[in-house]
Amino acid sequence: MNMAKLEDEIAARRRDIFTDSYSMSIGELTNLYREGELEVHPEFQRIFRWDDLQKTRLVESILLGIPLPSIFVAQTENGAWDVVDGVQRLSTILQLQGFLTDDNGSLVPPIRLQATNLLPSLAGKEWDNGSDESISFTQAQRLDFKRAKLDLKIVKRESSAETKYDLFQRLNSYGSQATPQEVRSCILIASNRGFYSWLSELASDPHFLATVAISERLVSEQYHLELALRFLILRKLPEGLIATIGNLGDFLTSEAVSMALDPSFDEETEGNAFRKTFALLDDAGNDAMFKRWNETRGRFQGAFLNTAFEVVGMGLGFNIDSYANAEETSAIDRAKSFWSNDQYTTGFATGVRADARMAKSIPLGRQLFAK
Repeated sequence: MNMAKLEDEIAARRRDIFTDSYSMSIGELTNLYREGELEVHPEFQRIFRWDDLQKTRLVESILLGIPLPSIFVAQTENGAWDVVDGVQRLSTILQLQGFLTDDNGSLVPPIRLQATNLLPSLAGKEWDNGSDESISFTQAQRLDFKRAKLDLKIVKRESSAETKYDLFQRLNSYGSQATPQEVRSCILIASNRGFYSWLSELASDPHFLATVAISERLVSEQYHLELALRFLILRKLPEGLIATIGNLGDFLTSEAVSMALDPSFDEETEGNAFRKTFALLDDAGNDAMFKRWNETRGRFQGAFLNTAFEVVGMGLGFNIDSYANAEETSAIDRAKSFWSNDQYTTGFATGVRADARMAKSIPLGRQLFAK
């Protein structure tokens, strides 16, 4: 019975996936990019960053004929290709030739290569320096480079949208130095760039940043975007569903994509609720709101805590229509009462799974701020 069920599941999922595979020369891929038929997502460059030595090693591999991993692309509705895996490889190839543009449409300065163990004379070389042939590739070297072939795996447009996003997440999560939110951001950019821009602007709200008060490193890793998504997704989630979330990261990605693709999602209403919540919290207690209250010392202390964000931030967010100003929220007093009551804080120890913690913290916060 179980074997038959597994076969049915495999067959059903295979029907959702349509792929093709063939080789293309670098010259052909470059032409597709220049004609607007290959999208390498310049926004991703801030996330999947390579230094000049990594770029040089790729160029070295191509010049020496060393096989490279496949490039994965997804075919869009208009037939163009979205790069799913291989953004930095293709970006490096385009930058070397002087064709790569940034997200403002401006040309990215060409690479000046570095020496490698196998090709030390690559040091200082460029694709084509019009004023100094000594630091340029020769015509023969440029032609050899453009004729080198790359293996492409194409997810055809007949495949489900879910398949494309799942493929992106799989390929860019395993072994990647990107954070889960950075990968999630790329998925959102690929699914709905306008939604990602809206989310990014929301997460940059000064009242929000003042209250969460996370480190510059966490901001650079886009953790503030993840917190904004948590608020948007979990604020009104029915309590019966919270305990069924499972892996929080996977849940956030799935719900964020659904939100981005939902034409009925009301950005104005959700954005207003977000901004009002954190404006009132900023006025009430600034960066104290999401820290632990120390009864002995009579102050909030320590770093940002997810538990406090779920209880205070989402608790007020759930009831935000009931409040007009910061004084009315009594947010500081409510936060103190939460941390001072053992009945409330039992079960929030470090190491508790996020879904198990939130099954307690979010309903508690809603009750705490209910009028």
